[in-house]
Amino acid sequence: MSELVFDDSEYVTETLIIDGEELKFRAFENIPYVTNPADAELQRINLFVPEVYYKGKCIGKYSINNAPIFMPNTVGGYMPGKLTRPGVDWQGKANTIFKALLHGYVVAVAGVRGRGMTNEAGEYIGVAPAVVCDMKAAVRFLRHNADRIPGDVEKIITNGTSAGGALSSIMGTTGNHPDYEPYLNAIGAADERDDIFAASCYCPITNLDNADMAYEWEFKHELNDMTDKQKTMSAELAKMFPAYLNSLELKSKNGQVLTLDADGNGLFKEYVKSFVIKSANRQLDKGEDLSGLAWLIWENDRIKDIDFDRYVAFRTRMKKTPAFDNIAMGTPENELFGTADIKERHFTRFSCENSECAGPMAEAQQIKMMNPMCYIRDDKAVKAKHYRIRHGAIDRDTSLAISAMLNAMLDEAGVDTELFYPWGVWHSGDYDLEELFKWIDGVCK
Repeated sequence: MSELVFDDSEYVTETLIIDGEELKFRAFENIPYVTNPADAELQRINLFVPEVYYKGKCIGKYSINNAPIFMPNTVGGYMPGKLTRPGVDWQGKANTIFKALLHGYVVAVAGVRGRGMTNEAGEYIGVAPAVVCDMKAAVRFLRHNADRIPGDVEKIITNGTSAGGALSSIMGTTGNHPDYEPYLNAIGAADERDDIFAASCYCPITNLDNADMAYEWEFKHELNDMTDKQKTMSAELAKMFPAYLNSLELKSKNGQVLTLDADGNGLFKEYVKSFVIKSANRQLDKGEDLSGLAWLIWENDRIKDIDFDRYVAFRTRMKKTPAFDNIAMGTPENELFGTADIKERHFTRFSCENSECAGPMAEAQQIKMMNPMCYIRDDKAVKAKHYRIRHGAIDRDTSLAISAMLNAMLDEAGVDTELFYPWGVWHSGDYDLEELFKWIDGVCK
């Protein structure tokens, strides 16, 4: 595909000084990564490279030839992920791209489609799996130009938060899978591999077809301001979760089968709790006084256990039942599973059967392509070698079970995966860049 050739002569050199740190970089911007785009302005990629690499110098152990290619996305709420560049974030501080370049990474940012987008004919062009296919096409563009692209195309690391974290998780489990091929062909993606090296996932809003059940398993006792119907649905969904969880036959690192009984108790619940306990003890090691938290259970000045229900009450509930597939529709996820002609659809059998608006049901294949869990045990999918999953200990946008299930299944598949619930952190991402970069440096040794 001659149209998809990276032109390394088309760039500008810039210098930015933010928070007293100076960055000189080359910017290769607004490069089409497909030949038949649904949105020609958005489906483009920006590439940023530390200028010192063109002087034959290194940043730490990295050079123009071996630097990892860091691919942060800007997806939130499954809306379009816009192109962005080095600068300041919404808080006026140096953004992730600026920091990553300073650290020595090559940074690639792709614009990707999302819900709500329409073309001139009024068709919805950002429904699932468009967001995944665009990111895959961007990776394929980098590989297609492996001999021209600065950095190591075999060390691509995706990063995202919330729906963007979900996108990163899907990129890490679906490498080169044929399910996506017709969509990639339709937009004119390069005929290359789209597997990645590592995935960084902040609070991924994923496993959407089972997220309502997981949410009620966790928040079923927090029913303030809910109607009687919502309370009834909460109880029904909570009872459905153990059957789903048990069907996965997940295991812990020591070989224990992570199951739940009909009441939602069991080794899987202890597995989830173990990450909260680990986070609490790490805070103790940092010198924080946790004595005022009544849901913590102590032994010899360490956190031995937690009262899970009181911990959930401490966090409070955020979403009413059903949390994701609303029976009246209207959620971001309902819109994600639309079609070219239908704005919103249901994506769970429960909500479709209880629909207040006679809402149609999305096809099983569309739902599958947005769930990383569906591909981890599929030999046709190339998995990322490394995963870093962060879900804030007081995040309640989705159940802690979502990240825990993803972590357990990845671990079973032999993926080097690291899950942590950062203490006191809400639904957010990129709050620990120093630790993130240390992890990237470690897996790239």
